[in-house]
Amino acid sequence: MKKKLLSTVLMLGAVALSACNITTEEDANGGNANTDQEKVEIELLGAAADEKDLNILRDQLTRNGFEVNVNQQPDYASYRAQRDAGNFDVSIASWTTVTGNPDYAVRSIFSSDGDSRVIEPNENIDALIDEAASQNESEYTETYNQLENELVTENAYIAGLYNSLKAQAFNEDLINPDTVNLYKSRAFAWEPVSFNDTAMNESESLVLTQMESDLTSLDPIKGNDSSINQLNTNMYVRLVNLTEDDQVTSEASLSYNHAIAKGNSDYYFILRDDINFAGLEDGQAVDTGERVGANDVIYSLDRASDPESVPDQRTYSLHEYINEVTAVDDLSELENVEVADGSMTVKEALEANLDTSINSLVTDKTQADSEAGNYQVVKLTTTEPFPQVLNYLAHQSAGIVSEQQVESVNTYDIDDYNVDTDIAYGDQRAVTEGDTYDNHLYASGPYIMIAKNDYEATFQKNPAYMSETENAANIENVTVRFIGDMDSALSALRSGEVDLLYGLSETQYEVVEGEENLALQTGDSNAVSYLIVNTTNEDRKTAGSVDLRKAIVHSINQEDFIQSYDGQKKKAFSPVSPLVDTGNVLEADADLVQDHLAKYLEQAE
Repeated sequence: MKKKLLSTVLMLGAVALSACNITTEEDANGGNANTDQEKVEIELLGAAADEKDLNILRDQLTRNGFEVNVNQQPDYASYRAQRDAGNFDVSIASWTTVTGNPDYAVRSIFSSDGDSRVIEPNENIDALIDEAASQNESEYTETYNQLENELVTENAYIAGLYNSLKAQAFNEDLINPDTVNLYKSRAFAWEPVSFNDTAMNESESLVLTQMESDLTSLDPIKGNDSSINQLNTNMYVRLVNLTEDDQVTSEASLSYNHAIAKGNSDYYFILRDDINFAGLEDGQAVDTGERVGANDVIYSLDRASDPESVPDQRTYSLHEYINEVTAVDDLSELENVEVADGSMTVKEALEANLDTSINSLVTDKTQADSEAGNYQVVKLTTTEPFPQVLNYLAHQSAGIVSEQQVESVNTYDIDDYNVDTDIAYGDQRAVTEGDTYDNHLYASGPYIMIAKNDYEATFQKNPAYMSETENAANIENVTVRFIGDMDSALSALRSGEVDLLYGLSETQYEVVEGEENLALQTGDSNAVSYLIVNTTNEDRKTAGSVDLRKAIVHSINQEDFIQSYDGQKKKAFSPVSPLVDTGNVLEADADLVQDHLAKYLEQAE
């Protein structure tokens, strides 16, 4: 049964009886809940940024017979602390598949060994995730359909709320619109952006925003959230990138080309030789003279796939299919191995559009010379055929760090690591102004962070990043302002304090369109807001009752959310929804809610 649910405020205002100004008991409960049935108390957790969604959920659950206590935390860090401690029955969560592939939408958060797992371990779900990972796009739709049903229909672990659009706005009087890209999955890339007056590229800073000022880590493998995704994406180069529509490309990456060998287990990358790591001297970005090479790729991907490589490794499940990464030193291997479709050799694929063909392979990065045809080639072998591995290599966690620099900073004993006293590579304390400032970052990407405070972070162009190519960064300096809510960020954009606003809310589109100097870009995204129903904390009643969880899930009416955002949201069954059309749809059903609540209460007696 599908019912349109009005908000509590509208309900109380509209249903008052005109004769005696009394609200009936049935109206007070929205006409849905069985008022004779005992109310079930649950705690709903979210951050201040989720206030609208929290209110809608509170009203929906209340109308269906729950007594809802809302725990609204002031910021993301506080919210995550509560969520990680399991202090909730129902929590609002969000997930953006920044790699553009459905395995990323499920593995980290739903597999039993996922580094961001939000449900109890489930062998059936693990098996379905692995089965889909081994399939190509034409095969995995039915597998993801089954996976979604295990997550939502059968176990009520989660439930989708909506799929967001992606939008950004910028001052087109200041910024050249042709240089601003809107990526479906990839974080916003800074290096293509240019001011209309190109003379300003060196004299003025590009001012951007993000909500979170507390950064998990500037070490790519120690953070996988919105506080660092955009920052690390622009500080560390990767073997491949994603285009605006989620196609894997070598454009503006560390590789000139890449090739997939027959069997989908061996992947080859021919490396550029025009990127050096940037460091800092006297507070300014400098060319360290250290080239980004094969040893750094091997080191970075080995540590990315090892859950024990650093304390609090948060991204290893994204790279657990990596079996081995090596530098190829035998040219005949490239000549004798065919690409996946058998159309050419790996060598021919890697040589496509190169100015100079491959004459030799070198393992010492200082000896690479593309003009002379002396290249480095890295081979990545997966544990089993895994067609989606390339998407993971485009993720910020696969950013290439300096082996030499990271090892010189991470001198602590992992077993005795003390987060309060040991400052590991990428710790924000090393770049925060004050007594702890000792900037040890080495950036392989187009920008490096200079410094950070509670107000903003400042970045400077890497002078040795593809400096003689069109991929070199245009603007010398970038400032990221920390603005805790989108309304304040939009005000800053309109007043000229900010040049570009990334991640614009749908309810703000009309405001932007009313400003003559502002341009609005919108498109589809892989961002999904969803509910987590607590199954990981045994002290919570939701952990022990699938009936209670199903009552919660069937209380959700996605139309309420879509209408509250002016129709600028899409329905989502799970984080997979934007990537795979499984055909699954979540329907609100008040009758089912009451049936499951009755069963729960009966079992609880």
